[in-house]
Amino acid sequence: MKTTKKIILAGVACFYVSGLFAGGLLTNTNQSVHFLRNPARDASTEIDAAYTNPAGLAKLPADGLHFSFNNQSAFQTRTITSTFGIAQANIYPFTGFGGNATKVYEGEAAAPIIPSLFGAYKKGKWVLSGNIAVTGGGGKATFNKGLPSFESSIAMLPLAINQIGAAVPALGLSANKYSVDAYMEGSSIIYGAQLGGTYEINNMFSAYAGFRMNFVNNGYVGHLKEIMVNPNSTTMPTVLGNGTMVSATEYFGGLSKNPMFSSIAGKLDTLSYSTKDMELDCSQSGWGVTPILGVNFSWKSLNIGMKYEFKTSLNVENKTKKNTLPTGKKEAFDNGVNTPHDIPALFTIGAKYDIIPSVTVSCGYHHFFDSDAKMANDKQKYIDGGINEYLFGAEWQIDKMFLISAGGQITRTGVTDDYQTDLSYSLNSYSIGFGGAVNVSKSVRINIGYFFTNYEDWTKEYPENYNNTNMPGTDVFSRTNKVFGAGVDFRF
Repeated sequence: MKTTKKIILAGVACFYVSGLFAGGLLTNTNQSVHFLRNPARDASTEIDAAYTNPAGLAKLPADGLHFSFNNQSAFQTRTITSTFGIAQANIYPFTGFGGNATKVYEGEAAAPIIPSLFGAYKKGKWVLSGNIAVTGGGGKATFNKGLPSFESSIAMLPLAINQIGAAVPALGLSANKYSVDAYMEGSSIIYGAQLGGTYEINNMFSAYAGFRMNFVNNGYVGHLKEIMVNPNSTTMPTVLGNGTMVSATEYFGGLSKNPMFSSIAGKLDTLSYSTKDMELDCSQSGWGVTPILGVNFSWKSLNIGMKYEFKTSLNVENKTKKNTLPTGKKEAFDNGVNTPHDIPALFTIGAKYDIIPSVTVSCGYHHFFDSDAKMANDKQKYIDGGINEYLFGAEWQIDKMFLISAGGQITRTGVTDDYQTDLSYSLNSYSIGFGGAVNVSKSVRINIGYFFTNYEDWTKEYPENYNNTNMPGTDVFSRTNKVFGAGVDFRF
């Protein structure tokens, strides 16, 4: 490293919570406990079809009112394993925080109460239906030690001091430690209220038309505080440092005023400015409408459902309480600024077949048109088509009272390497769900389910410039997810 690098903190940037549910980048598909115990619900003809296959509601068993109330508890971890440096020179900046060359950043997201309500009124060939649920996001992710994009620039500060010392060897100036108080918390919730009507054309075909109102509520709270370094000078310790931890802002600001460093005063001022305490407290809100169409086909023991949700165009507007990010980062979170937050179009198709009256098998396919949805910083450009999901399941009605079911889902994300950052990333995965139902009476049924997801790690290599450090590095993105749920269906 021959020249002093310009250290610009990444700051707190746009961040959203994803993965608490099955579904696309901004869409939840597990909106009921029925999904948890058997994910292949795209040809459902039960009350959960108010979301999964609304055209299939024409096959509800009786006229009258049908309802389902559900609650899910979702828990997720997100882990980012990061390293960067120059192996030939044995330079690994993260070691300056009393750790290893590789650092692990862990975030947790929990949403213990995620309710949803489905309702339908059937009268002859007509069904009026609706549902209220969390249709996107659903939780809060907290990184108590920040993220690598925050810390990697700070980790370069001791090297910057060493470079200054190398320029004037007589000063004996060096540093080998830094510290920072970093914190990041992000939340993202999209509430959905859907309403529509189903008409039974004949015994084989039925059709649905409706819409969903979407209300977005995001929140970002974070800070970078108390950035410290330990400068030491063998010849001028009282002026240039004696090895104790001091404020980086004050230290670089003091050097810039010292005549010995007048030739790099501008760079020192930049370092001083970029290491000031930074805080962000910003919420975002917006709304949009999703038109929805559906078709259902039924013949003997076979039922097929299809649904298309159109793209939802919407922006979210900042409501900022505090924003002390540096120029260049601050503007995106200024109060009143609008950011694109489109919900992508979604196509689903599924089939179920009664092998015997008590045993049903099912399958489904979902495609999310993520690359056509406008996102913050135009991240949709880094999505190759969209996310694809493949679902399968089976149910066994043991007797009039008890039912058990299980199924799975394979998700193949369409994002490219350029999409993946520690702020938001998407991973290939497979999920397993299982559970059962108990018919308490002819009109009341209790559902329970458990759903977990295994994700494939994604390794992103930075051959030359890890987070603007001009060093090679690597991020490994990981995630875990599990969801529990219970609900009750009833009709009268």
